[in-house]
Amino acid sequence: MNRPAPAYPQLPESGVVDDYHGIAVPDPFRYLEDVNDSRTSEWLSAQNALLQSERETWTTKDLFSERIAALMGSGAISPPYIRGDRTFYTKRMPGQQFAVLYVRETSDDHTTPTTERVLIDPMALDPEGHTTLDSWQPSKEGDLLAYQLSEGGDEESSVYVMRVDSGEILDGPIDRCRFSPIAWLKGGSAFYYVRRIAPELLPASEQQFHRRVYLHRIGADPSTDELVFGAGMNMTNYYGVSVSRDGRWLEISASEGTEPRNDLWIADLTKSDTASPLLELVQGDVDAQTSISCGRDGRAYIFTDLNAPRGTVLIAELGQWNPRSWKTLIPEDPSAVLESVTLLDGDQLPHDQLLVVKNRHGVAELSVHKASDGVRLYTVDLPGAGTIGGPVEHVDGGPVCWIVYTDHTTVPQIYEFDARTQQLTLFAQPPGTVEAPKVFSQQVTYTSADGTEVRMFVISPTEQPDVPRSTILYGYGGFGIPLQPGFSASILAWVEAGGVWAIANLRGGGEEGEDWHRAGMLANKQNVFNDFHAAAEFLISNGWTTSEKLGIYGGSNGGLLVGAALTQRPDLFNAVVCVAPLLDMIRYVESELGPTWTVEYGDPSDPEQFTWLHAYSPYHRVQQDTDYPATMFAIFDNDTRTDPMHGRKMAAAVQRATTGTRPILVRTEGNVGHGARSLNKSVEESSDTLAFMSKWTGLESAG
Repeated sequence: MNRPAPAYPQLPESGVVDDYHGIAVPDPFRYLEDVNDSRTSEWLSAQNALLQSERETWTTKDLFSERIAALMGSGAISPPYIRGDRTFYTKRMPGQQFAVLYVRETSDDHTTPTTERVLIDPMALDPEGHTTLDSWQPSKEGDLLAYQLSEGGDEESSVYVMRVDSGEILDGPIDRCRFSPIAWLKGGSAFYYVRRIAPELLPASEQQFHRRVYLHRIGADPSTDELVFGAGMNMTNYYGVSVSRDGRWLEISASEGTEPRNDLWIADLTKSDTASPLLELVQGDVDAQTSISCGRDGRAYIFTDLNAPRGTVLIAELGQWNPRSWKTLIPEDPSAVLESVTLLDGDQLPHDQLLVVKNRHGVAELSVHKASDGVRLYTVDLPGAGTIGGPVEHVDGGPVCWIVYTDHTTVPQIYEFDARTQQLTLFAQPPGTVEAPKVFSQQVTYTSADGTEVRMFVISPTEQPDVPRSTILYGYGGFGIPLQPGFSASILAWVEAGGVWAIANLRGGGEEGEDWHRAGMLANKQNVFNDFHAAAEFLISNGWTTSEKLGIYGGSNGGLLVGAALTQRPDLFNAVVCVAPLLDMIRYVESELGPTWTVEYGDPSDPEQFTWLHAYSPYHRVQQDTDYPATMFAIFDNDTRTDPMHGRKMAAAVQRATTGTRPILVRTEGNVGHGARSLNKSVEESSDTLAFMSKWTGLESAG
């Protein structure tokens, strides 16, 4: 039926036109970058009213809210992490807002129930639900716990140290520890960690950068922590730091932003001072990602994609850090990506073994190999075509380890693998029960614009297309991150209601290794968008859906993806949900963590790279007098990764340009950021997304 066009707020143009390498780049809504500008606050108020008016027309929101909450009702549980005589794990009971960290004394067989004790409950710390437990790491002996908290979704973690037996807080907060690893020394007297230098020492534009590796001694004033590594290096560097389980080997890695390569150093802590370790360069200025695991068998396991884009494992004696002496243990698989290798040993095994996890076209595989030469012994059957997390091994080794398994209809469950019996058995399930609806999941292959074959998961209520159905196409396509099968309450609720959900494994992701990633980054970014368009065309031509019944959905880098699709092919989709996006690819480097992503996208200060970015930057590709699909930009006030200004500016541009009656909306949310959030907030966001998609793809009129 005919409906009137929404009455969008009228905005004055900023008049800002920037010059990039001789090219004039208008930025008509520059002032919307400033959330404190009165024009921005008035505009946001008007947007909230528009969204509320649209919400009143949604007929499926309550249904989806109830069903998503029910499908999330199982709660969650983690594998056991054993340190000394204690086992640490997280568990979220049905209805709890966040997972809670527990500890219990370890039984001899790791299965006999013992009394569990709460260590950290985020809701006990903050009943408003604005505080998140970002990460935690017990000491090697299990008597101390380092953990990181942040507030309001800002991910600005502060580190605390707790005495496990009493719950006494010994240390903290140590601020500026965002994304910091914790590497305990043997004995628990100190740990290495990563911290930004004090903001007062930096200009405002650099205060999110300049990380350093420090040594913190328990109980010491953090201002006296000893600088170990990073001074004078690239300001956007990220650092990894770990200490081997025997406390001997310190490993430090450095990468410029999110680049797919790193430099690597190792020090023998038995031969140098912990505060000034004698670091030996193992890999420097090499185009590869490499890490080393110091095995309890006296060997170094080297994981690398050097000359092996799908990954390989090399072997060396500990201390033999010259790559020319390394030997191949697990060779590259030409059609699967190597994800992890876990050592299994003990007197009850005839020889040491390796549990190898691979990802073949996005689906996990598990196999056992001889540790001496890497020869495959047998394949371990998994419960289905799914995804493996872990494995997690016992701190002291042995023939047993634990994995997390999930697929499109299975909530994450913990399985135990025992090399003595060669059996994978269910170890722990989430505390609640959920009966997933009957759906069909399959992987299909389609052809992109340049002839490249791309895979896609299709989850549907029927095994084959019967009638064109309301369909959501989801994608990401960046940073080498694979999209693998996993339980999703939103997907199941949508398919149960009669829709189809498709997940495209686009170039730029990690489903096919590093070459696949690089085929979708920097100058090749358009390949990602072409793959996505081809996925939509496949779904239409094969009878799954029509353009009128097709919605697209993506967040973060996936928000950039659907923003590009919105501007490049507005005729192909009827609805778009764009979450926490990057959309102004000329000014993305001016805020938050943008400068760390130039290695993925390109730097607009470079003339050639500016050309790549300007060619697809969604904010700059909005065309006047275009009938754009119904679109909802979802942004979060405390997002410190992708600045919410991207969604604001893009929404204003599309509202001004569209000639149609389909709405262009902005959904804002406070006290949350880019990452973790409470259960209730997750349900609310997901139900809004599905209700919007339902209306604009016609699902609510089906059945």
